[in-house]
Amino acid sequence: MATVMATVGPMAVGVAAKSQFSNRFSMTSSRMNSELGFITSQLSGIKISTTHFETNSPCPISAPVKPSLQPVARRICPFTGKKSNRANKVSHSNHRTKKLQFVNLQYKRIWWETGKRYVKLRLSTKALKTIEKNGLDAVAKKAGIDLAKK
Repeated sequence: MATVMATVGPMAVGVAAKSQFSNRFSMTSSRMNSELGFITSQLSGIKISTTHFETNSPCPISAPVKPSLQPVARRICPFTGKKSNRANKVSHSNHRTKKLQFVNLQYKRIWWETGKRYVKLRLSTKALKTIEKNGLDAVAKKAGIDLAKK
């Protein structure tokens, strides 16, 4: 956008006006986009293809079917519900940056007396202390975990 300055007597008046060149350019570029099959978003200028919307036939999907991924173990203890804590990392100059303090999760094989076998669990060290104090059955029942599935 160009500003045109006009002098009227001793005062200067500023008038904002669009140059004709930029107006013509935007009209031709919008025509070119519509001819190419693109819609330009008014907010961010993202081009969206319109060819799939104009045809009545279903668009073919040529992406290969991926096998389902294995679930990633979350950093949450299933027995105590402990999860990561947001904290500030404070430097010598007192500059603070965000960091995560993760739970101390361990893979453990614990003897399950009722099932007469070992159960492999991923639990926090706090849960380990609780299991030693109260027993595996009591802690699993309180947390709502079925040990027969594990």
